[in-house]
Amino acid sequence: MEYSKILEVFSAMDLSCNKFEGEIPKVAESLKRLQLLNLSNGILVGPIPTALGFLANFEALDLSQNKLTGRIPTQPTQLNFLEVFNVSYNHLIGPILKGQQFDTFQNSSFDGNLGLCGMLISRKCDYYNPEVLPPPPLTSKGNEDLGLLAEFNWKLVLLGYGCGFLIGVVIGNIVFTRNCEWFMKTFRIR
Repeated sequence: MEYSKILEVFSAMDLSCNKFEGEIPKVAESLKRLQLLNLSNGILVGPIPTALGFLANFEALDLSQNKLTGRIPTQPTQLNFLEVFNVSYNHLIGPILKGQQFDTFQNSSFDGNLGLCGMLISRKCDYYNPEVLPPPPLTSKGNEDLGLLAEFNWKLVLLGYGCGFLIGVVIGNIVFTRNCEWFMKTFRIR
């Protein structure tokens, strides 16, 4: 579908946490004044478009928590104003780029991409070993399960702490009320 009346003067677009599917649309490449683009937490697939690296005013690009594949294009290394670059939890492969702004990004910007390597994530790139191949991309069901699993783990931990506290209070109360004299003698209270 072609949208011919989309404004090209946006400076920030936060389209995160949507269920956008498919590749990153070509219309994003025509937004020359765009400074911030957040397409995180979607179902975007395919490679990162190289043309995004030619948007000279970019300050922040967040493509995390999608299903993007392939290598990180080299063009974003030429963006002088880029302060935030997050491609974590995708299916990207290859070396993490070096130079200019890329040397300033946190290693968490690349987490969850088992096929990436380089100095920023302390995983050495082994170009000469054919056995070192990037992991196969997860199926869409597997990626959704990964996100749900991380969310489920926190809920499980909180549930465990709450139950442990409650059981501890109940058992402590039973022990103290039934064996009050033993408690008093043992700890010499009176």
